[in-house]
Amino acid sequence: MKHVIIGNGPAGVVAAEALRKANPKSEITMIGDEPEPPYSRMAIPYLLMGNVKEDGTYLRKGQGHFEKLGIKLVVGRAEKIDTQAKTVKLNNGTTLAYDRLLIATGSQPIKPPIPGIDAPNVHSCWTMSDARHIISLAKPGSRVLQIGAGFIGCIIMEALASRGVQLTVVEMGDRMVPRMMTPGAGTMIKKWCEKKGVAVHTGARVESLSPSADKPEGLMGKLKSMLGAEEAPAALIAKLNTGAEVTADLVISAAGVKPNIGFLEGSGIKTHTGIIVNEKMETSVSGVYAAGDVAEAVDFNTGEMTVNAIQPNAVEQGRLAALNMAGKASVSQGSLAVNVLDTLGLISSSFGQWWGDTKGESVEMKDDANFRYLSLQFKDDVLIGATSIGLTDHVGVLRGLIQTKTRLGAWKDKLLHDPTHVMEAYLAQAQAQSKFLPQ
Repeated sequence: MKHVIIGNGPAGVVAAEALRKANPKSEITMIGDEPEPPYSRMAIPYLLMGNVKEDGTYLRKGQGHFEKLGIKLVVGRAEKIDTQAKTVKLNNGTTLAYDRLLIATGSQPIKPPIPGIDAPNVHSCWTMSDARHIISLAKPGSRVLQIGAGFIGCIIMEALASRGVQLTVVEMGDRMVPRMMTPGAGTMIKKWCEKKGVAVHTGARVESLSPSADKPEGLMGKLKSMLGAEEAPAALIAKLNTGAEVTADLVISAAGVKPNIGFLEGSGIKTHTGIIVNEKMETSVSGVYAAGDVAEAVDFNTGEMTVNAIQPNAVEQGRLAALNMAGKASVSQGSLAVNVLDTLGLISSSFGQWWGDTKGESVEMKDDANFRYLSLQFKDDVLIGATSIGLTDHVGVLRGLIQTKTRLGAWKDKLLHDPTHVMEAYLAQAQAQSKFLPQ
C-alpha cells in the first residue's frame, strides 16, 4: 500500500507516524515544500524571541526520526493531483503514485491588495525564510508596522515587542482578535497592549505603502553604515484610511491566512473555503483525505462546515485520517474551537461557540482595572461557548463543560448570576453524574 501525504506540518507528521504504527510495512511518503525538516510555524515567534534556535522549531528533535520509521521525506510543491491515475505531480517534475492520499497543505498568508506591499522590507511571518529576514531587520529601536491583530498577529506581536522595536499595529476589525474574542474581550486586549507601549489602530486599514526619504533607524541602520554594508531598504510610509501615517523600517503582513487549495483545480475534489471532508476526514473522492488548516469539517457546536485552523485540531484530524487510510474506521466528533493566547503577558482564551446563540442566554463579567474578563454562552442549560482574560485557573473546566455538553440544570441560573463559579458547577455536575455510574 502506497500512502502519500502532501504537507509536513503537524497534521502531516502525526498522520505519517500513525500510519506507520497501523501499517508497519506500507510505503509512506511525506512531501514538504521547504528545505528545512518538518517544523511548527507556531514556534517561529519563539525563534524571533531568541527562546529557541531554528532546530528548536522542528516537530521531531531526534536525529533520523523519520528515516528510522521508514517515512520518506520529499522536498517539492504539489502542482496537480490526478485522482483518476492516482498521481501527484510536483513542481520539480516528479510524479508520485499513491493508493491512499492525505492532503495536509495547511494555510497560506493572505496578501492584502495594498500598493507597495511587495517592497523588500515587507514580510509575512510564515516560513523560516520570513523569520530570518525579520530577525535581520527587527533590531532594537527599529520602527515596525504590523498589519493585522488576529490570533496569529498577536503571537507575532509578542515576539516583535520582545525585540525592543517601536511597534504599531493596524487592525481592520473593531477590536483586536475579532475572530476569537467578544467585543468586550478584544477591546480589553487593545487597552492592555497600549499600556505596554504598543500603538494600536483598530477599525483602520493600510491604504498604501510608499518609500520614505528616511534611512532605517536604530542599530540596524547604524551598523550597516559603519561597516559599509549593503544599504538597508528605505523606510516605508503607511497611509491609513483614517488619515494617519505611520513610518516603518519593517512591515509585517499578518492579515490572515486561507487554505492552500489552489493546486486542486481539475482534481474533482470538492472544495468551498477549504477541502470538504466527512466525519472520517475523507474528501469527495474515495481514497483521498484531508486534515488540518486545509480541511473544512463539521463544527462540534453548530454542525455547520467550517475551517478550524488551530494546531490541536490539525493534529487530531491527521490522526483520524491516518487511521481511516489504514482501514481502521474512526470518526470525528466535530471540530472544536480551542484558542489560548498570550498577548504581552495577558492570557486570554475562547472555546466553542464563544459568540453565542441567538436563542440562548449569556453573561459577561468585566474588571477593567485588573484586566479580568469572563463571558459564558448557553443554549438551554448547556454551556456552548466561553471567553476569558486573566483567569487561567478554570480554563480546563470551561473546555470540559463545553466538550462534554454537560447539562447544568439549576447551575445555569447560578452562573448567569455569577460566572466565576464554573468550577463549583463542574464538580457538582460531575458528582451528580457519578451516582448513576455502575459501581
